[in-house]
Amino acid sequence: MYDSYFGNTKAVAEAIVEQIKADGHDAELRSVREDYPTPPQGDFMFVGSPIRMGSAVGRVKRYVKKLDQDSWRDKPIVVFTTVAMMPKEPADEKQKRSYDKWALSGGRKLRDLARSRGLNSVDNLLWVEVKTEKGPLVESGVDKTKQFTREILQSLKK
Repeated sequence: MYDSYFGNTKAVAEAIVEQIKADGHDAELRSVREDYPTPPQGDFMFVGSPIRMGSAVGRVKRYVKKLDQDSWRDKPIVVFTTVAMMPKEPADEKQKRSYDKWALSGGRKLRDLARSRGLNSVDNLLWVEVKTEKGPLVESGVDKTKQFTREILQSLKK
């Protein structure tokens, strides 16, 4: 499940689905903006949002709040986000760490929201930078996404 304003988070969601299928699993791409005749099914779920003002967008937060606890309590939920990249090179390592902390904060909040509902949201978060508010993704974005997805799938086998 994902929400996307300019197509960047959708591009990440598509890369996740592509990698899941490449690893031999079934996967379905769903947007929180659409109504579906059946609830999502599966052994795990990826939930993604653009980060606006340091937080996931409202549609995604509402989706997580309404997610059926009985069906998803014991199934892993993986959070991914897109975030505008730092406008210039960081002056030093402290500034870079500060940016990284800020960039991850929206995903952490979404993960913690899922956990507060008793859902099994995994620790690892994916965040992919977007060159400007409207995009596109940074050049390494799709590769980073596929690598992250492979690592998550490997960890779920254990």
